Amino acid sequence: MSFSVTEPTKGTKWFSGILVVIYAVITIVPLLWIIATGFKSPADSIAYPPVVFFEPTLEGYVNLFTDRTRATAEMLEEAGPPQTWYEEIARERGTVISGPSRYGERFLNSVIIGFGSTALCMVLGTAAAYAFSRFRVPLKDDLLFFILSTRMMPPIAVAIPIFLMFRNLGLNDTHLGMILLYTAVNLSLSVWLLKGFIDEIPMEYEEAALIDGYTRFQAFYKVVLPQAATGIASTAIFCLIFAWNEYAFAVLLTSGTAQTAPPFIPNIIGVNGKDWPAVAAGATLFLVPVMVFTVLLRKHLLRGITFGAVRK
Repeated sequence: MSFSVTEPTKGTKWFSGILVVIYAVITIVPLLWIIATGFKSPADSIAYPPVVFFEPTLEGYVNLFTDRTRATAEMLEEAGPPQTWYEEIARERGTVISGPSRYGERFLNSVIIGFGSTALCMVLGTAAAYAFSRFRVPLKDDLLFFILSTRMMPPIAVAIPIFLMFRNLGLNDTHLGMILLYTAVNLSLSVWLLKGFIDEIPMEYEEAALIDGYTRFQAFYKVVLPQAATGIASTAIFCLIFAWNEYAFAVLLTSGTAQTAPPFIPNIIGVNGKDWPAVAAGATLFLVPVMVFTVLLRKHLLRGITFGAVRK
């Protein structure tokens, strides 16, 4: 039995293209609005109807990276003229900069925890996926299902037990605790995705390497890993996105030393209440590392998403 594949009609192509454009606009507009809000003044950010055309200002970014206090005219006069452009912006609002904010620390915590957990998850996930793919593991199917089942419950269901366990182990509000937690949550995803990629790599490559005198580890390192690079890259992106954006555990288990940016950004308060330009500026900067990481690995992403789904 043979099947013929018909070419889509011109009208179908146009209709599909229009749907893609509409979807792209719907998804990109909120992102562009957040970016634009970061350059608005506080008054423009809460204006109704919303202000589309405005005079851009860096006040939101100044407020994001600094702590400010309200100052009287006498205090401003005693402080003397502003020495920098960001001090001048603060003075225009009748405030003086009292020091740096903690956004930089929270952002650095996100980098350490997000990329640290992703790296650890790739190491453990690749090793486990290789073992499930190549060796006869007792109760393999049951173990794989058990690993997958850890993703079936909402995080809030295990939040209290994890909090109590972390408190007893001294892991509350620590980088190590958050890295281990995010690694444990992401490990099931990485094992299942990477097993699919490794299954697609012919075993003959490894057998030839073993015949040539390679050890099992050398065959894994020099033959399997280069072939699985596409899958590792795409899996790393998914793991990083989860660890980077995770909010519930970060709120519950961190408060100072290891607090990441997601719980910190919504609580940015200005001298007159919620500082929406600063919140938008923080959210905009928070997008950059993941976007850069995804762009650097973009050539692997599409192939990595589909590669493990089709068996030879």
